[in-house]
Amino acid sequence: MRPRREMQSMTATKKTALHKVAAARTDDPNAVLMGLSAAIVSVKDDRPRAMVVHRPGTSDALPFGTFDPVAHRTLEIGLRTWVEEQTGLQLGYVEQLYTFGDRGRHLTKPGEGPRVLSVGYLALTHASSGKAATQTEWHDWYSYFPWEDWRGTKPSIIDAAILPGLQTFVAAGIDAAQRERRRVRVQLSFGTDGINWDEEKVLERYELLYESGLVAEALRDRGGVSAPAGTLGREMKFDHRRILATSMGRLRGKMKYRPVVFELMPAEFTLLELQRTVEALSGIRLHKQNFRRLVESQGLVEGTGRLSRSMGGRPAEQFRFRREVLRERPAPGVRLAPRAPARRS
Repeated sequence: MRPRREMQSMTATKKTALHKVAAARTDDPNAVLMGLSAAIVSVKDDRPRAMVVHRPGTSDALPFGTFDPVAHRTLEIGLRTWVEEQTGLQLGYVEQLYTFGDRGRHLTKPGEGPRVLSVGYLALTHASSGKAATQTEWHDWYSYFPWEDWRGTKPSIIDAAILPGLQTFVAAGIDAAQRERRRVRVQLSFGTDGINWDEEKVLERYELLYESGLVAEALRDRGGVSAPAGTLGREMKFDHRRILATSMGRLRGKMKYRPVVFELMPAEFTLLELQRTVEALSGIRLHKQNFRRLVESQGLVEGTGRLSRSMGGRPAEQFRFRREVLRERPAPGVRLAPRAPARRS
């Protein structure tokens, strides 16, 4: 146990650091703050969810806080501290994503405060981890990205609102070369003109919608105006929807070559429950038999000999993740064999 004088000294040092951070927010126009944001993901009832800080009358935000170089030995320690304070969760799997620092995308208005460099993280937790703090909620991540869920038919919002808006964006190019570059971006991002939909291009799609002014954040950042009702997806504070998009794309890609999906599963599960979780995250339906053969042949799971009745119908065998596969194979993941969605006419 530390001596009382040492503890008092540490407390005073921490308060001094916090005062410096607070002063930087308001007094120094050239200050740069290091922010830490967490996209915390779980899956429940076949719905992928992100934990957000929700206050009435304001946009949703990811759990967020500033990095204190005195109190936090590492960035990840700072993140875990902020998350526990804001949500009550103690994180397990955490992965650093990217540093976001575009001028203006963290401020409602230019000149309101110092520039913020935001380090984004992806964190995975079991669905049983509930809300343990006020003003935090689990929200379906497709409420922020309704064009990303292809598990049924092609999302109607793409043809009804997105592609017409992007056609206008393409036509507004200053010359033929820019119009062609924009047209190709639309093709690659949204799978038009015979190009296949790539579920990993979540960030590319969001950035295209931002650049074309079709999402609320673009309207807010450019003019400080409120977005009209029905703008594409739920708005998020600062650049947090961009961070969440990055998390979605990273997770969709990584679970193909790393068994990260099992971080979201209980200790025992049926193969159908595993498939539904993978589908929820990827936004695409999978061939049932192909998925089962793949999972079993890759040595990702092993049977427990116990049966589950949680899905209704005939009892199904319960499985568990084989952690030995991490030593046996260099890239053990769940490769996807999507079932083609029924397209709207």
